[in-house]
Amino acid sequence: MRQDPWLNTLVHIVESRQNRPNLPNNSCPFCVGGLEAAQPYKMKSFINRWPAMPDDRCEVVLYTGDHDSSFGELPVGHIKEIVDMWASRTTALMNRQDVDSVLIFENRGREVGATIDHPHGQIYAFDHVPQRTLQRLSSNWRPDPDQQRRFIELNGWAAWVISAPIYPVSIEVAPLKQIASLSALTEQDRINFATILKEVLQRIDQLFDSKTPYMMWINQDAKNQSPSWLNVEVVSPWRDKDVSRYIAAAEVSTGEFFNPVNPEDLAKRLRLLSS
Repeated sequence: MRQDPWLNTLVHIVESRQNRPNLPNNSCPFCVGGLEAAQPYKMKSFINRWPAMPDDRCEVVLYTGDHDSSFGELPVGHIKEIVDMWASRTTALMNRQDVDSVLIFENRGREVGATIDHPHGQIYAFDHVPQRTLQRLSSNWRPDPDQQRRFIELNGWAAWVISAPIYPVSIEVAPLKQIASLSALTEQDRINFATILKEVLQRIDQLFDSKTPYMMWINQDAKNQSPSWLNVEVVSPWRDKDVSRYIAAAEVSTGEFFNPVNPEDLAKRLRLLSS
């Protein structure tokens, strides 16, 4: 790991990942009978063969054996079992002495860099707390109360479009009561979480009438930090169907961004949709 001397940006140099499979089109390693799934399965997790970090701190989570499905298309009960797996893996990894923070995330779609189309996510266990994660876990963070940008409120959870989005679609999901991590969710919390997560992802697909590319990640409690508020971020580069917004030189160079999509308008459109 290297740090930029002027910007303090941390960069992991992972040359071995240059050799990982890239968009295989003859066979899928995650389908039943493939390299990672010799036997039928409902969902499973395993150590990533092409890890971004050493010491078995990178895992793959297969959501389903159905290659053509997606997270948001799964039944709520199935998603709840994935939440159970996330929570179990979070607990196990956070019990390690060399892990301070667990990130659960998904890249769906080639537009956001997914190298395998089969529905899956990943888990990275960091030996430190990344700076952005630290900022998100600030004790000052709360669910956004702005009703103009909130488009779902369901069973003690809410989803809203953020006020200053970098990406055209930038959504947050969180419980309305403070819960620190996936491990701390009760059985009913997990059902409610699965329900709203499915609803959010389905509405994003309905927004563009397509399997919309997105990135999703979960911010949760880290070691030696003040009590946190579990929250999920879902972003998509699409500003219209099949039309991506690209981050431009003026934005990369300055850290200031120009978004053509109005957050309040997007929230209104998402509010009018339902699964």
